[in-house]
Amino acid sequence: MPRFDCADHAERARGISRAIAAVGRHQLVVIPTEISYAVACDAFSPVGVERLNEAKGRTAGESLPVMLGSVKAARAIVGTLHPQGEALIEGFWPGPLTALCQQQSTLTWDIGGDGKHVAVRMPLHPVALEVLQGAGPMVVVAANRVGEPAPRTCDDAQAHLGSAITVYLDAGERPEGETSTVVDLTEAAPQLLRSGAISLDELRTVAPDLLDVDE
Repeated sequence: MPRFDCADHAERARGISRAIAAVGRHQLVVIPTEISYAVACDAFSPVGVERLNEAKGRTAGESLPVMLGSVKAARAIVGTLHPQGEALIEGFWPGPLTALCQQQSTLTWDIGGDGKHVAVRMPLHPVALEVLQGAGPMVVVAANRVGEPAPRTCDDAQAHLGSAITVYLDAGERPEGETSTVVDLTEAAPQLLRSGAISLDELRTVAPDLLDVDE
């Protein structure tokens, strides 16, 4: 299970290349995100998704989120967005904003859930973005066993998942921080589903009709 130090420019380039190739072979990789390490696989690989669920101890069929390397990539998998939904994605991606969207009806994948909706995000971390831009949409979740804390170091991720992972990309300890803000973009008026790193006031600067169920 190769591990690459992303602080070294040449090793980072080799690691990212190896990770992209591994994802293309239905294998699992561990990548850094803004606040934790995450395990990832090709979103369109049933084998990869099955391996990810087994590695984490997840129940098959539970909904999995998808990360993307660009706004353009999102448009290929989500349905039509209302104007304020578009404004939220354009205003806060890349960054800690997860958007629940209608998914394209023509997609053939097995990421759990109801088959009609998908939670998508474009992360801010440059290593994660490079892998996503090379590999395409990926299922990405915290690199821990179910019930354990999200790992903030590559050592912690490796202790959780061990040889289930083909490539580890080590970008140092991840800083403490809030989880992503989650918004529902399936209706004309977006709705805040989970508070997080982006505040309600910030969201309303571009989506003034955003609803908050707690208000």
